[in-house]
Amino acid sequence: MPRLSLMQLDAVLAIARRGSFRAAALDLGLSSTALSALIARLEGEVGVRLFNRTTRSVSLTDAGRTFVDKVRPALDDIHEAMETVRSQQDIPSGTLRINAFATAARQILGPLLLAFLRRYPQVHIDLVTEGRIVDIVAEGFDLGLRRADLVPSDMIAIPVGPPQCHAVVASPAYFRAAERPRVPPDLLAHACVRVRLPNGMLYRWPFEKEGHAITMDVEGPITLDEASLARMAVLEGVGIGFFMEADVREDIAAGRLERVLADWTPPLAPISLYYPGRRNPSAAFRAFVDLAREFGRVRKADGGV
Repeated sequence: MPRLSLMQLDAVLAIARRGSFRAAALDLGLSSTALSALIARLEGEVGVRLFNRTTRSVSLTDAGRTFVDKVRPALDDIHEAMETVRSQQDIPSGTLRINAFATAARQILGPLLLAFLRRYPQVHIDLVTEGRIVDIVAEGFDLGLRRADLVPSDMIAIPVGPPQCHAVVASPAYFRAAERPRVPPDLLAHACVRVRLPNGMLYRWPFEKEGHAITMDVEGPITLDEASLARMAVLEGVGIGFFMEADVREDIAAGRLERVLADWTPPLAPISLYYPGRRNPSAAFRAFVDLAREFGRVRKADGGV
């Protein structure tokens, strides 16, 4: 089966439209000789003559008219699709798919993602939050959002937030009835809200102080698989919870939760947007990366506030 080029198909339509090889050649930016050779190769590939041509006139054969009638709508669609894609190089539009940890997504949703959508209303953001770390290229994402130390080494990373840290908290009511833990092993005497990871494993609470690291496999009355549910349980006084500090910062400030073991939860790496190096990125992708870099610089300058 012959493989026809767009140039050959455009050439047929140009000749049919203009009724002249010379005029069609001018439209296409070709010489008459080159155009004649192009059509001759096409007719050889399809095995039928498309044009009747004399020294004075050019007309379509019956096969040529059938060919043009069938090809013209499809070729119009192809050129429209190409123009649509080209326009995305100039005007940010289309969809950007981002994969993120839920905690990280909550931190940038308002100040970065929604700000971007207000600036570029023709862009759609498809944000997927999940606990597992995925291969963003293999799973069709444009960008990922993770702690910097979890970003693959072959990716381009943009810091978009201050260093993170964990927070161990419980409600004031819980601590009125139980002694506050002073070191991580004290947690073994407490009711703790456990969290199950996406791979089915129970999350072990990591601690570190002055170079000494310890991981605690705590116990408690309930196991959940989502941080927001764990926060609700801790607010109700069920027990002690282990969170990203950003997720409970307002609760601590308002006195709804009280923090313990802060000296055992040192800063972690900041969150970063990351993506593979790519050629010919869309205007939407370029605009988002530019805004993310600007956002990251502002966050760094004002200390992450």
